[in-house]
Amino acid sequence: MNELTLVEAINQALAYELAVDSTVVVFGEDVGQNGGVFRATLDLQAKFGEKRVFDTPLAENMIAGLAVGMASQGMKPVAEIQFMGFIYAAIDQIINHAARLRNRTQGRLSCPLVVRTPFGAGIHAPEHHSESTEALFVHIPGLRVVIPSSPARAYGLLLAAIRDPDPVIFLEPTRLYRLFKEAVPNSGEALPLDVSFVLREGTDVTLISWGSMMHETLMAAEELSRLGISAEVIDVATLKPLDMATILVSVEKTGRCVIIHEAARTSGVGAEIAAELAEKALTFLLAPIQRVTGFDTIVPLYKLESYYLPSKEKIIQTVKKVMEYT
Repeated sequence: MNELTLVEAINQALAYELAVDSTVVVFGEDVGQNGGVFRATLDLQAKFGEKRVFDTPLAENMIAGLAVGMASQGMKPVAEIQFMGFIYAAIDQIINHAARLRNRTQGRLSCPLVVRTPFGAGIHAPEHHSESTEALFVHIPGLRVVIPSSPARAYGLLLAAIRDPDPVIFLEPTRLYRLFKEAVPNSGEALPLDVSFVLREGTDVTLISWGSMMHETLMAAEELSRLGISAEVIDVATLKPLDMATILVSVEKTGRCVIIHEAARTSGVGAEIAAELAEKALTFLLAPIQRVTGFDTIVPLYKLESYYLPSKEKIIQTVKKVMEYT
C-alpha cells in the first residue's frame, strides 16, 4: 500500500479508471504531454495513449462542450480546467447543457462527465488561481459538487464521480495537493457520494467544514481537546446534494455548531447549512450557529492571503465564544 499525496491519489484514481473502463477519457490544457500544471495527470498519456489522454486548446468553453458531447454519446469524459478562476467561461456548457440534459431528454440521455479543477487559496498565486466559488455550482439543479480533503478520500470520491451517471464538479484543494501523505490502496473501491464523513467524535460542539479547511479544523479540534472541549468534526465532502442527516444527528448531540469555509461569507454554503439547522435543529441548539469564513473580497495577494483564510486560532476563538452560552 502506497503513501500518497492528494495529487498522487488523483493520478492513481484516473489511471485505475482509464485501465478498467475504455469509455473514460481525460483531457484539458497541458494534461497530456506535460501531465497538468500540478502534475495530476503525469505519465497518463504515455500509459494510455493520445486518444485517451490528450491536450486541448486554451478554450474552457470548448473543453466543457466537448465533454458534454462525449458524455451524451456513451463516453465518460474527465475534463480538467486548469484553475477554478478559469471555469467561468465553461459555465454556459455546464449549466445550460450538462446539468439539464437528463431533464431535457426526459431521461433518454444522461451526462456522465466530471469537471476537475484545482481551487482555493494558500499557494501565493494571483486571484484567478485562488478562487473558492463552489457555491455557484451548488446552486445549480442537476450537478453534484464534490470536494475531497485527504488523499484517500480524493481517490475514492474521484472513482465514484467518474462512475456516476450524472455530471460532477470535482474541486481539488490546491493547498492540500502536497501538504501530507496517507495510505491509499489502489483497490478500485469508491467512496459513497452524497455522504458527510465524521472524522472525529465529540460531545460539546460540531465543527463542519470541507476541502482545505479540514486541515485547520482538525488541528483546532485537537487543541480544543487539550482545553477540555470535545469537538465533533464533519467533512461535508459532497456539497450537493448535501447530507444534512449526518449534520443534524451531530448537532442534536452537541447543541453547538461552527461552520468553517474559505469561500466568501455572503451566500456561501455555510449559510445554507446554517439555514437548514435553523429550520430543523433550533430546539437542540444551546448557542447561535457561528461561521468562520473568508471575506467578501477577491483573495488578496501574498501578504494578506493568510489573513483572508480562516485559521486554527480563529476557529478556536469562535468555539470558545459558543461555549460561553449555557
